[in-house]
Amino acid sequence: MNSLPPILIVEDSDEDFDMLRLALQAAGVTHPLVRCADGEETLEFLRQRGRSQAAEPAPRPGVVLLDLNLAGMDGRQVLEHIRADAALRALPVIVLSTSDNPRDVQACYQLGVSAYLLKPLDLERFERMVRLFKEFWLEFVVLPVGVPLSEGRWR
Repeated sequence: MNSLPPILIVEDSDEDFDMLRLALQAAGVTHPLVRCADGEETLEFLRQRGRSQAAEPAPRPGVVLLDLNLAGMDGRQVLEHIRADAALRALPVIVLSTSDNPRDVQACYQLGVSAYLLKPLDLERFERMVRLFKEFWLEFVVLPVGVPLSEGRWR
C-alpha cells in the first residue's frame, strides 16, 4: 500500500493528462495520481462532498497540479476557492499552463499559487520540467499533512 500523499491533477484534456501521467511515471514518481477534469469536481474532491463523498475520506493530496483553462469554473476560480477555505489554504497548488500571459501569471500569484509552471511545447523540455518538479516538490519540499475532520474535510 502506498503511504505517499496523492498528487491531484486538475486537467480537462485527456491527452495532456496522459502526457503528464507518463512523464511522472518516467521520472519515477510513485505517488498515487488522482485526476479531476473540472473545477467543480476538484472542489467536491477536496471537500469530500457530492460525488466524492465516501464513508472513508480520501487522503489529502500533497500537492495540486492545476490547469488554468478549464470548462466552467476555471483554474483561477478553483485557486481562489482553495485559498479562501481555511481547511485547504495550506495545500500547495502549482499552476501548469500553456499561458505565458503576464496577467495570468500575476493573477495566480496574487491568489496565492505556490508556483506557476509554463508547459513546454517540446517533449524533452516537458520531461525535464516534470523531473525537476519531482526533485524539488516531492523530494525536498516538506508537504503539509492533512488530518481528516469528522465531516470528511482536512485541517
